[in-house]
Amino acid sequence: VFPMFVQLVGKHFPTLVLSVILLGFLFRHSYFLQDIKYVIDKLNLKRRIWRYMQTNYLIVDLFLERVKTQPHKPFIRFKEETFTYQDADVHSNKAARAFLQSGAVREGDTVALFLANEPLFPWLWLGLVKIGCSAAFLNYNIRSKSLLHCFSCSGAKTLVAGEELQDAVEEVLPSLLEQQVTVFILTDRCKIAGVQSFQDKMKQASSEPLSKELRSNLTLQSPAAYIYTSGTTGLPKAVAVSHAKLWGYCLIMALTGVTSEDVVYNSLPLYHSAGFLGLMAGIERGMTVVLRSKFSASQFWDDCRKYDVTVVQYIGEIVRYLCNQPQKPNDRNHKVRLALGNGLRADVWKDFTRRFGNIEVREFYGATEGNLAMLNYSGKMGAVGRDYFLHKWLFPYALIKFDIEKGEPVRDSSGFCVEVAKGEPGLMVTKILASAPFSGYAGDLGQTEKKKLRDVFTKGDVYFNTGDLLRIDKDNFMYFQDRTGDTFRWKGENVATNEVADVVSVADSIEEANVYGVEVPGHEGRIGMAAVNLRDGQKFDSTAVFHQVEHFLPSYARPRFIRIQGSMDVTGTFKYQKVKLVKEGFNPNEIKDPLYILDEKEKNYIPLTPDIFDSILAGKIKI
Repeated sequence: VFPMFVQLVGKHFPTLVLSVILLGFLFRHSYFLQDIKYVIDKLNLKRRIWRYMQTNYLIVDLFLERVKTQPHKPFIRFKEETFTYQDADVHSNKAARAFLQSGAVREGDTVALFLANEPLFPWLWLGLVKIGCSAAFLNYNIRSKSLLHCFSCSGAKTLVAGEELQDAVEEVLPSLLEQQVTVFILTDRCKIAGVQSFQDKMKQASSEPLSKELRSNLTLQSPAAYIYTSGTTGLPKAVAVSHAKLWGYCLIMALTGVTSEDVVYNSLPLYHSAGFLGLMAGIERGMTVVLRSKFSASQFWDDCRKYDVTVVQYIGEIVRYLCNQPQKPNDRNHKVRLALGNGLRADVWKDFTRRFGNIEVREFYGATEGNLAMLNYSGKMGAVGRDYFLHKWLFPYALIKFDIEKGEPVRDSSGFCVEVAKGEPGLMVTKILASAPFSGYAGDLGQTEKKKLRDVFTKGDVYFNTGDLLRIDKDNFMYFQDRTGDTFRWKGENVATNEVADVVSVADSIEEANVYGVEVPGHEGRIGMAAVNLRDGQKFDSTAVFHQVEHFLPSYARPRFIRIQGSMDVTGTFKYQKVKLVKEGFNPNEIKDPLYILDEKEKNYIPLTPDIFDSILAGKIKI
């Protein structure tokens, strides 16, 4: 390890001093060799991406090499179907030619994909890249205003939607046609005026390989995809993921020791960076990806056994759902050796490995638009990585003091930010450099600028504000603590409170809405709650509010609890007061204001009684 380390970074340190440092740390803690190996591996991957940038080598180029070297190896397994690398090439060629022959898509265009997990997703994306285009991945849960917003901010002029999402498309079709958008539905026939079918066009198209000249406009700086994140406020934002950044995504699995012999199980939405990561890593590693249309706790291990899965992807909620399933005699009867994901609590992690066997868990930390990712390579339960001086020097970041009440970093008398002490939660910020860029949000310079912190430690430096609070313990392990700003995370999705408040406030009886996330014992993240005040002379129209949120918000974003207040509490700068409300939660035994809970069966918000509250805490009511 030492000679490799000296070769990589020795020019920056005198060899003698470096030797002393290494020997000292070697005897001081047992994680030294792991720390060094991780840094070397990251540097090697960084070098690899740099070489790709010099030769303009895209993931699609590697995919085509896989097609030549292992044409008959399974690439995608979906339900009862198996698609080889050669099959994927054929289908993506047909998709590419169908786009070109339609006349609606030209080199350099962006096409919005609005579909669930299915093999057509990678076929369409690969086909678009083959003709020099990119794709915007729309969340298939969004509707109405959010759908139109997400489509528009990507700059797309073409929309391709799954057959099961036809109703959602029809709802916004007049607005799309007004903007002269070409709309395709993934069917063989379509009778909707202004909408074309697409699968029949694919079937009729040639499967012959396409000339590399068709994508000669692409570089590693070109957008490979637009992936949406809530950022910190407002509607979802489109992050332009470059081909270089895409390499960074898929190489995370390389850091965990995944090989071409592995079979990865991916039930995460492909419109998310984590789900798409699994697909891209499949190509990069040359392995087989088992794709599931939607996560199922009851079918998870049966699928793993059926497909001989060795690697699974997760978010914290998935693992908790698995642990809550009834125990079975064959719980340990599987080939899974590695789980990769994020958001896993230490207690759930412990239950998972105790029950399902000696599975290595590799928790990672990062954001779609972020410029730094971390990996818990040591397997410390609950941690997201380690604070190691060399890693921090090569990939600069810091945890700084943050005033939750004011919603801004704490600065000293010189105007600079202050790093937190060990054990103290701090705002994670990562330095923006040419080697670690932050491209921001497509078409939204204002929100892009808001994510930048300037003059953090020196005049003129710029850091990316992750919006996350982390903590470093005495052994230098890093732990995720909470999110700041106007975003909370529920069911593995980021929810922007302003967007939810806008929807709730449209209801006739509501004057104002202040939305925030509250913790529920035994659950990951925070669930949505809205404190509202009513219009003069109006009563709370619970049914109307239910129909409003049901129609305009995906299920994970709908406020589960509503609190009726006489007036809104605001800060000194006239922002809604959330900190106190978050702490008070939704306990009817302590809150005097009327409380309501969303009831899917009744299609209404019903009064939240102490008995219902107790049933939630006992896990008898599913939320």
